[in-house]
Amino acid sequence: MSLPSLSILVAMAKNRVIGKNNGLPWHLPADLKHFKSLTMGHAIIMGRKTYESIGRPLPGRTNIIVTSQLNFKVAGAIVVHSLDNAMHLDTISDTPSHNCEHFIIGGAELYRQTIALSQRMYITEIQQAFDGDTYFPEYDQQDWHEISRERHISEDKPGNAPPLEYHFVILERKNPAGLVDGNNEGEIIRL
Repeated sequence: MSLPSLSILVAMAKNRVIGKNNGLPWHLPADLKHFKSLTMGHAIIMGRKTYESIGRPLPGRTNIIVTSQLNFKVAGAIVVHSLDNAMHLDTISDTPSHNCEHFIIGGAELYRQTIALSQRMYITEIQQAFDGDTYFPEYDQQDWHEISRERHISEDKPGNAPPLEYHFVILERKNPAGLVDGNNEGEIIRL
């Protein structure tokens, strides 16, 4: 069985902030629509805290939650205890989207542990710094090639906040053959 293609999907501020108090520190409805359009019909892989911030399985997608909590269960989602388990699920390999992209949607630790395994990154770059407590990990930008960038300005302004400039960016790994093979290390991740 071949493993699915992994892509990272993240919205981050100029200072790499991706969250605050288990939520997003900005309000961008267009980014949520973008997220939905990219992930619909695909498997999404997330950590437990990301799932808890969303609050429910997302419809139209295979929801996979990676957690170290052995008794954690969620109706409508698949709970696994390692990324290796998530990548080898028979339920994913039997779906029509098996050879399509599967998205890592957070949190920070799962991003950190999957950058070396991912072939693409879909990044919403918010062109402003935000206060936060969760950050997207550093990565070697020389390993990635920008294939797309769309500039946007937020239309909806909660309160009297100024509009936000943000970019939808797609990065592709320059050398996909150089991906880290998790099988060399046995089980890839234990969270």
